[in-house]
Amino acid sequence: MGQTKFQGVPGILRPFKEYIEKWSLPAGSEVVFYGVPGTCTPFVELLCFAIRSLPLTLIFVPYTEEEKAQKLTMVPDVGFQATNACPPKNPAVLVIMGGLAMPNMPVGADDVASLIKRWKGSGTIGVCFMHMFQKAGWLDKMHFDLLIDADISVDVTTGQ
Repeated sequence: MGQTKFQGVPGILRPFKEYIEKWSLPAGSEVVFYGVPGTCTPFVELLCFAIRSLPLTLIFVPYTEEEKAQKLTMVPDVGFQATNACPPKNPAVLVIMGGLAMPNMPVGADDVASLIKRWKGSGTIGVCFMHMFQKAGWLDKMHFDLLIDADISVDVTTGQ
């Protein structure tokens, strides 16, 4: 298991894109993102933007509710947006967002581990901030082929 340090938003997007590219997925292959609506979706949109040149079907699933899944489509001059219902049929890659592991979410590690098991054969990527999967104990219950764990540092200046 290798570990590499990166910086900033490109440090999240580049390893993600490289991992997806390594799969050499055929056109139309599904990359399915599972996350918290509103909290995870901006990061999902960034991840989609990183792989915009690949002919993939990109899908966002709120929590693990696949019946509510939405296709993510590139909208000119805006970026990726949810456009229409699109439940996953045969995911090539599952992307599990760390917001799911936050306290008080309606999803637990066992739910996501079952989901990963159900889509056996799919690649698995975890994307989180501030060691959320580790803190929540999820890494003991599931395996990610790629784990992107970023830190957030915030400086706020007022009165400039």
